[in-house]
Amino acid sequence: MNKPKVGFICVHNSCRSQMAEALAKMYASDTFEAFSAGTDKRDVINQDAVRIIKNLYKYDMNTKQKPKLIDELPKLDIIVTMGWNVDCPWLPSKHREDWGLDDPSGLSDEEFIKTAHLIEEKVKDLAKRINSNKII
Repeated sequence: MNKPKVGFICVHNSCRSQMAEALAKMYASDTFEAFSAGTDKRDVINQDAVRIIKNLYKYDMNTKQKPKLIDELPKLDIIVTMGWNVDCPWLPSKHREDWGLDDPSGLSDEEFIKTAHLIEEKVKDLAKRINSNKII
């Protein structure tokens, strides 16, 4: 059986969605394939997010990921939007949810750390729900 494909979607695909992709690859790769993308991508990943993820998890997003547009994604089974009162595009999927995360861009390291830990918890919960057949 193929693992479900999960897309983490945010407007710029530079911070929260990239963090979610990284943490999903670290903590849920046995359960699902993780992707991230946006509708208006940035040229580079938010370097504060890169630094925080590297410091906390020893994962270098600069070498393993890049900003992408949603049309670069494969067909997704699950869509996770990041939140922050932004209209994310509708994409076909079997399941969709919004994580309602505030964007830490331009804020303190503590806010990035808080966001990273929230995303880690949500990624692990998503994997648990997938494994227990509570979604898709």
